[in-house]
Amino acid sequence: MWHWLSAPEYQGARFAVTHLVALVYLIGFVSFLRQFPGLLGSDGLTPVARFVERVPFRRAPSLFHFRSSDRWLAGVGWAGVVVSLLAQVADLAPVWAWLLLWALLWVLYSSIVNVGQVWYGFGWESLLLETGFLVIFLGPAHVAPPVVVVWLLCWLLFRVEFGAGLIKLRGDSCWRDLTALHYHHETQPVPGPLSRFFHWLPRPLHKVEVVANHGTQLVVPFLLFFPQPVATVAALIIIATQLWLMLSGNFAWLNLLTTTLAFAAISTSPVTLPDPPGWFAVLVLAVTALFVVLAYWPVRNMLGKSQVMNRSFNRLHLGNTYGAFGSITRVRYEVVVQGANDPDGPWREYEFKVKPGDPARRPPQVAPYHLRLDWLMWFVAINPSYGSTWLPRFLRALLRNEPQVLALLRHNPFPDAPPKLVKADLYRYRFTTRRELRETGNYWVRSWASDLVPPLTLDDLAGRG
Repeated sequence: MWHWLSAPEYQGARFAVTHLVALVYLIGFVSFLRQFPGLLGSDGLTPVARFVERVPFRRAPSLFHFRSSDRWLAGVGWAGVVVSLLAQVADLAPVWAWLLLWALLWVLYSSIVNVGQVWYGFGWESLLLETGFLVIFLGPAHVAPPVVVVWLLCWLLFRVEFGAGLIKLRGDSCWRDLTALHYHHETQPVPGPLSRFFHWLPRPLHKVEVVANHGTQLVVPFLLFFPQPVATVAALIIIATQLWLMLSGNFAWLNLLTTTLAFAAISTSPVTLPDPPGWFAVLVLAVTALFVVLAYWPVRNMLGKSQVMNRSFNRLHLGNTYGAFGSITRVRYEVVVQGANDPDGPWREYEFKVKPGDPARRPPQVAPYHLRLDWLMWFVAINPSYGSTWLPRFLRALLRNEPQVLALLRHNPFPDAPPKLVKADLYRYRFTTRRELRETGNYWVRSWASDLVPPLTLDDLAGRG
C-alpha cells in the first residue's frame, strides 16, 4: 500500500545525512559542555537561571524551565553526547526506537538553543534543529526512506542556498558589482589559516568566485528538484562550493550541515527494502502536511521586498528562513581587551582563542567547532550594542579572575592576581602583504582606531551587567 512512499534509491543518501547530522549534534553538545559555565552557567555572562525567571516556557520551550542548575545543564549536555553517539548506530534499531532517539536529540538541543540567548542566535542553530527534526522521519536502514522526507530535506537546502543568494543580490552593492571578495576574506567574523591566501588571490579571480557563488545559490537550487541525474549534479556543485568555503574561513558547522543536506539529493542504485510500516507512513504524511503549511512564511519572506536573514517564525525552529552576508564590511576592526594595575600601565592584553589578536599569530582552524564568545566580539567591533547585555559582566569577570569566564580565553596575562583596571580599544586590522609577512613574520598589521570602553575598576562596574 505504501510502496509509492518508498525511495530505496536514496538509501545511501539517508546513510550520509543521518550519520553527518549525528556528528553535528555531537559537536554542538561538546561545544555546549565546554563553554556553558562561562556563558550560561550560574557564574556565566548570561545565566540560564536568570533567563528562565523572566521568559516563560511558551516563549522559549526548554527543559531548563524545570531545573536550571549547572549540574542540570551539564547533565543535558552529557545526555546529548551519549544520544549523539547512539544515533551513529541507530540503523540497527526498530522504527519506534529510531523515532524516540532522534526526537530526544532534537528536544535536548532545542532546549539549549531556546535559552542560549545571544550565544545561540546564529542561523546554523536553527538549521541543525530543522534538519534534525526531519531526520526523525527518515527511518532506520532496514526500511525504505520516505521520498517526501527526502523532498523536504531538498526544500530545506533550497531555502538555505536560494535565501542566501537573494539576500546578497538585494543587499550590499559589492555583490552586484562583483567586488565582495575584495573584502570578505579579510573582514569575515573568524578567518582561518588559509583566509589570507584567499584574500590575496588575483582580483579577477575574486570576481569569478562571486559569479560562481551567484550561480550556485540562485540557479543550482532549482535543479535539486529536477529528475536524476540532474539533481545529483546540482548537489555535487553545492558540495564543492561548501568545501571551498570551509577552506576559506571558520563558519562553525554551517558548511558541514549544508553539505549534509546536499547528500539528500544524491541517488544511487536502488536496493531491496521493505516499505515503511503503515503507522509510520501516516506520521510522515502528517509531518509533510505541517511543512507545507509552514512553507508560507519563508516563501513570503524570500519573495517580499524586505527579506530578512536567519529568522525562525515559530518557537520550534521549523520552516525557517536562512541567509548570510547580506552586507560586507570593508574594514576589519577588532576589540582588544587589556588589563593593568596602574592607569599609566603597563597594559597587558588578553588573548582570545580564535579571533585575531596578536598580529604574529596565524588564524587557526576551528570549524566545525564553534567558539561563541569570539564570534560575538566580532559583532561588538561593528556595533557595541551587541555587547550591551554581557560585556560589562565580562569585564567585571576579568577584574575578579573568575575561572569560568577566563576558561573562554586563550591567555590570561594576570594568572596570579587580577588587574585593578581593564579597558577595551578598537584596532584596525588588515592582512600583511607577501613582503610584510616575509619581513616581519606577522599575519596582520594593526593600528589603534579608538577607545571602546575606557579604563574601569570594579567599583566603576558595580551594578552593571
